[in-house]
Amino acid sequence: MKYAIFTLTERPELADQIDELFAASWPEFMRHDQVADEYFPYLEQLFPQFQFFLLEEGGKVIAAGNVIPFYWDGTPEGLPAGWDDVLIRGVEEHRSGRKPNAASALSIAVDPAFRGQGISQRMVAAMKALVKGQQLGQMVAPVRPSLKHKYPLTPINRYADWKTPDGAPFDPWVRTHWKTGAEIIKMASESMIIRGTVEEWESWTGMRFPASGTYVVPDALVPVAIDVETNSGCYVEPNIWMRHML
Repeated sequence: MKYAIFTLTERPELADQIDELFAASWPEFMRHDQVADEYFPYLEQLFPQFQFFLLEEGGKVIAAGNVIPFYWDGTPEGLPAGWDDVLIRGVEEHRSGRKPNAASALSIAVDPAFRGQGISQRMVAAMKALVKGQQLGQMVAPVRPSLKHKYPLTPINRYADWKTPDGAPFDPWVRTHWKTGAEIIKMASESMIIRGTVEEWESWTGMRFPASGTYVVPDALVPVAIDVETNSGCYVEPNIWMRHML
């Protein structure tokens, strides 16, 4: 099957298809990050040339990727705190007129019907080419490890060290980035923070939280902290910062 890659600048009429694809790819609770609610819409408005998608022959969007340019001094210490922070930084730096010299991957979504066909690796390669084509010299990614939700009690730094018998990263999504030339440079222990009431968390997860405590919930990389006295729940997601050589 033949595929074509377009940016949102080139095909703005397909924005709705991209939004639908991402909405179907994330756990429900991941769609209630306050930073994303406020800043994610700016990607289409301010950086359409960095939002791209893979189109199959029939015209259907089967994968989409989001990238944001920002300024980075090239050191692990100079990286944003994680996904939320790099999104804020990219938008606010654009508003202030600061020139970016790097870009961060934000997300890649693949239509479930096309998974297992090497599309993800193709999308990462396309993302690197896009960043290089925009004359930016560095690309990083706060990678959300795809199997971490099966090991929610394992610290992220220990999980990131796990290897397969042949020495590759244990996690499939980390391994996909690694295969395209990326290296782990830092943990993003507070990459995304999602807050809600107890009732909201119950609706997002299909669980009941009758008492305060930490709960393992489906698709969460770490437990969610619930406080019934203050009617609040908080999820602090860890990611893994990886750097791609361009």
